[in-house]
Formats: sequence, structure tokens, C-alpha cells
Amino acid sequence: MTRAAQKSALGVAAASAALLLLAAACGSDTEASGGTLQSPVAKPSALSAPPESARSPLAGLVVLPRGYIDDPGNPTGPFTAATYLNTWSADPALDRALLLNASFVDGYRATRLSPDRRKRFTVQLFKTGSAAKARTLQQGFWSQDTHDHSFGVPDALSDARVEYDGGADQSVAVAEVSLAVGPMVVQITVREAAALGSNLVADTSLVTALASEQRARLTATSS
Repeated sequence: MTRAAQKSALGVAAASAALLLLAAACGSDTEASGGTLQSPVAKPSALSAPPESARSPLAGLVVLPRGYIDDPGNPTGPFTAATYLNTWSADPALDRALLLNASFVDGYRATRLSPDRRKRFTVQLFKTGSAAKARTLQQGFWSQDTHDHSFGVPDALSDARVEYDGGADQSVAVAEVSLAVGPMVVQITVREAAALGSNLVADTSLVTALASEQRARLTATSS
């Protein structure tokens, strides 16, 4: 065989081998993907935690009324100073100063409805920098409203009243307690709204019982 013929034969062999390799590669991809090329599925990262793990540590400290149900219109969860000031504060400028002076760390708010949906229970926890700062914050919040009807919850501020809600044109019965336990300030409120002239009575029994349980849980946790 001449040198030219040898080169020609080698070229044909090389081309044939390349075609065989390409066909084999395509066949493997088709078998693995069912005939369609697919992007690999990313595995969950070991560093990404489920949303539940991001819950505030204050959540486990909250005492909720038995038998009450979730309140879909008022979300439960942790809050920052900015969240509180923008969402629930009646006097943001004053409350901003109070939270700053208290070295506010973080907070937690939970709401529940009675089974008949007539009463709304709300509890708010504020974690401050010290027990002394908690007492100051408690007094600062409480002094923003008029409270003339204490119902004698031990070592706590309390008030029960029936007031007029002009926006809804109805009466509202309110029972509320404010506690300071260590560096924590707790605000507990039960509200019940009804038509004007209704014989509303603030639920002081429920608030008193929950305040006692809340104090016991915070005391046990801090000891």
C-alpha cells in the first residue's frame, strides 16, 4: 500500500471512531433523561433551615388562653422596634424614646379569639436590657392612657373599663394587665365589642388567671 493510501485509510478510521463515540454519548444522555435534557435538581443545603427554626425564643414564654382559636386578621409572631412603632404604637415618637431608653432587644405578640369570636385576647412581650429598665418601660407605656379601675392583680398594673369606639360606633369592654418580670414587660388584654347599650362586662377573671400563669412561667424560666 502506498503512503497516500495509508494516510487515507487512517483518516477514515479516525472519522469512524469519532462518529461511534458521539453516538454512544448521545445514547447515554437519552437513556438517563428519557429523551430530554434536564437540569440537575439542586439538593437542599445543609445550611438552610426551615422557617420554624426562625421563630423567636420568646414564643415559648407566652401563655395563651385554653380553648381560644387563631385570629387570622392579626398575625402572631416576633416583632422589632420598627414593626411595633409602625403597626401598633399610638404615639410612635414617645414609644421610640421609651424603647430606646429600655435597651429594647426584641418582642413577641400573639392574638387569639374566643370560640364564639366575641372576645379577642392579645399578649405582647418586650425584652429589655434589665429589670430596672423593664419597670421604667412598663410605667411609660401604662401612663399613656387613663386607668381608673384597677382590679387588684398582685404586683401588676390592671384596669377594667367599658368604652365607646367611635370608629365602629359600638361599645368595647377592656380588661388589661401589665407585668414586669425580670427584664420582660408583658401586656395582656382581652377586648369584647358589642352594639351600643349592650350589657358588656370586662373579663377580669380570664386576664387575672393568665397574668398569674404568665408570671409563673417567666419566673421559672429566669431562675
